[in-house]
Amino acid sequence: MNSPTLKQIPATLIPGDGIGPEVVEATVKVLDALGSPFSWDIQQAGVAGVTSAGDPLPAATLASIRKNKLALKGPLTTPIGEGFRSSNVRLREEFQLYANVRPAVTIVPGRFEDIDIVLVRENIGGFYVAHEYYIPVGDDPRAVAVSTGINTREACKKIARFAFEYAVKNGRKKITVVHKANILKALTGIFLEAAREIAREYEGKVQMNDMIVDACAMQLVLNPWQFDMLLCTNLFGDILSDQMAGLVGGLGMAPGANIGDDCAIFEAVHGSAPDIAGKGIANPISLLLAAGQMLDHVGHQDLALRLRTAITDTLNKDHVATGDLKGKASTREFTEAIIHRLQTNQKN
Repeated sequence: MNSPTLKQIPATLIPGDGIGPEVVEATVKVLDALGSPFSWDIQQAGVAGVTSAGDPLPAATLASIRKNKLALKGPLTTPIGEGFRSSNVRLREEFQLYANVRPAVTIVPGRFEDIDIVLVRENIGGFYVAHEYYIPVGDDPRAVAVSTGINTREACKKIARFAFEYAVKNGRKKITVVHKANILKALTGIFLEAAREIAREYEGKVQMNDMIVDACAMQLVLNPWQFDMLLCTNLFGDILSDQMAGLVGGLGMAPGANIGDDCAIFEAVHGSAPDIAGKGIANPISLLLAAGQMLDHVGHQDLALRLRTAITDTLNKDHVATGDLKGKASTREFTEAIIHRLQTNQKN
């Protein structure tokens, strides 16, 4: 059974560094097997951007994303040296990608069964604003380190509304707001206040509770099934989303979406893993799942479901997996197995 020809959607493709080009190549091949829903403008960033254009985020890359308003990227390495900030943070700020969406879903049984949690993280505020400085004391110019975080009521309400709208659209029933308002009374207190204000608009549709971040971290290990969605400030969301990934097998199983009003960038959330780059053993699942989020975002939920089903069946029915998941398949072999499973499921 052949799929009807898709109208391709222009998107920017950033291979990234380390294992990035390998997992990006695998993902593009799988998307091609789904009917090639995207037409790619390939651009460089990270170390590859410095090599090609002297900047981790070259002007051409930014222009491409600005034009397409849609991008898929592999992991980026921030070059070591003065003047280079995290390319990921710069991208979020440049395109005001205020919402980071990180789902954690059990695909491979054996760790925590039946995990299905979505974390929504405020993406451009909090301590990541990075107003930091030192205060000299005596002969020590760095005797005291000071860091200030910034949360605005407007930004907190915006991310809360995004989370509640996501819940309504995706059939989610409960949002747990994570904070430290007992200690960071202003910085996270305003986040909790804003979430409570927005929650009142969704009474009867989505339930809301709140939890202090350290208690949430413990409960994610003791009883993760109590959570449906988490709504977090920037720093807490960064930490807890990695913990959630650990529940389902690690960062290799964790996709990420960065969404703004006019632009969205989808990514593998793991690092560039230079120690295994070029060996052909990288696990592409994180980026494949990010591509699934991307398909959802552009209205191709049917293709996203086919993709996620093929990944699950390849791992659990065909028993093909890369080494990090206790399998023996290379990146190429795993990619070919997913494509074969896509074709098999389509025939059935």
